[in-house]
Amino acid sequence: MAEGRTNGDPGMIVTRTPLRVSFFGGGTDLPAFYRQDRGACLSTAIDRYVYVTVKRHSDLFFEPIRINYSTSEQVDRIDEIRNNIARECLKFLEIDPPIYVSTVGDVPASTGLGGSSAFAVGLLNALHAFRGERVSAGQLADEACHIEIEVLGEPIGKQDQYAAAFGGMNLFTFKPDEGVTIEHLTVNGHAPLCDLFGCMLMFWTGHQRDTSAVLSEQNRNTNSRMTQLCAMRDQATDLHRRIAEGSIDIAGIGAMLDEAWTLKRGLASKISNDQVDRLYAAGRAAGAWGGKLCGAGSGGFLMFLAPPDRHAAIRTAMSGLVEMKAGFEAQGSQVVRPFHD
Repeated sequence: MAEGRTNGDPGMIVTRTPLRVSFFGGGTDLPAFYRQDRGACLSTAIDRYVYVTVKRHSDLFFEPIRINYSTSEQVDRIDEIRNNIARECLKFLEIDPPIYVSTVGDVPASTGLGGSSAFAVGLLNALHAFRGERVSAGQLADEACHIEIEVLGEPIGKQDQYAAAFGGMNLFTFKPDEGVTIEHLTVNGHAPLCDLFGCMLMFWTGHQRDTSAVLSEQNRNTNSRMTQLCAMRDQATDLHRRIAEGSIDIAGIGAMLDEAWTLKRGLASKISNDQVDRLYAAGRAAGAWGGKLCGAGSGGFLMFLAPPDRHAAIRTAMSGLVEMKAGFEAQGSQVVRPFHD
């Protein structure tokens, strides 16, 4: 149920929803794993976003529905919308035409930062606001999971939707009964987390990934990779405990990332490739403690943790790649243009 409702024309609604970097446990949020044995992921929202605009479409246009993203759709009926997430979100919340939806992101699609789920969460948030409703982060995450996993049948997990809805740095635990627990980590003023983003480097490989192909293979391999997946899950919970105890530093987190990347590469054949392997080895040789390819694998952003005095050498080793600076984002999906102008 909605937490609150207002009356009147909502005007233009704009939401801002953060992308995320997943550090540990990615893959254990897939139903094929957590329905057998609980999954756990430790991730953080970053200050790169997906923006969604929703408003009543003007009668001056011939088409009653316009959806703008990397392309533009002008259609008469919601069932005709080709963008799967947009279509199913509109159907789920029973939004009637005329309607206008537009989205733009700070990074390209399919880059391993949870953009598709951020779009789903941000669109649902905007549509609820359009209906005059304020809903919780938990409801947004649950609805986005329902649409992406159950309705659309995407072979994905749950962590991206929760990271986008809640923001901040969190340990998410995924239970066999579909329950999810969220344990928030305080970043600002907490060593070593306050130093984390100062040690993090992110480079765009230039290759967008086919997430479905990678995750479909990973799903098929789940039963034969339970040992690796359990180890990856345990890394997430162990790091959460060690941060709470104050018994680990950034170098230790970097070393754990290196171990996690070795485990992850063994989950499916398309997670890495020759280019990624060369780049990762070059980053480590230049002084990185550890790193990983963000997201499902095969392309997207390569992330390293390294002492600041090695950053110049790593940038030289990544020559030709575009670097993206990212900071911490404490907030999840937000309505940044209010119900009324």
